[in-house]
Amino acid sequence: MGELKWFVLRVISGKEKKIKSYLETEVERSKLADFIPQILIPSEKVYEMRNGKKRVRERNFFPGYVLVSADLTNGEAYHLVNSIPGVIGFLGASGSDSSKEPVALRQSEVNRILGKVGEIDEFEEKLETPFIKGESVKVMDGPFSGFTGSVEEIFEEKKKLNVMVKIFGRNTPVELNYMQVEKLD
Repeated sequence: MGELKWFVLRVISGKEKKIKSYLETEVERSKLADFIPQILIPSEKVYEMRNGKKRVRERNFFPGYVLVSADLTNGEAYHLVNSIPGVIGFLGASGSDSSKEPVALRQSEVNRILGKVGEIDEFEEKLETPFIKGESVKVMDGPFSGFTGSVEEIFEEKKKLNVMVKIFGRNTPVELNYMQVEKLD
């Protein structure tokens, strides 16, 4: 048996999860788990506010790509991965020349990708900066709940905003965290 290396698989964007589960099922069925032990979709958990509710969703780092730890010296493993519906092919094995060996990721690249995934799991989930300066927002929480205003400043590292809110007919700056406001569509 050859050694396991990480390869990047090009897949149809938006179908990564479906392809991953199908691939895992096929690997199990074909008894090729020794040759393809791990399949990963590098993603992070992201908070977003929708209708005043905090939602967590997974966001892919690399849409359209799935990482596969595999020993491709086994032709059966190579063929199995390539025959999965939705799989375009291995990154590095391009064009009509299918005899070209796919290029494995360097260990430093794998560590960086896996480290980024692990780092986010260990620490808090990341909240995307869904706000733009000058954008109108509605305050959903706190003493100014129900008020609307416009974003004046964004403090990315503190996850806070300075919002200009009209109180008793006068513009007043209010500092709020991301979770307290929602975009006005």
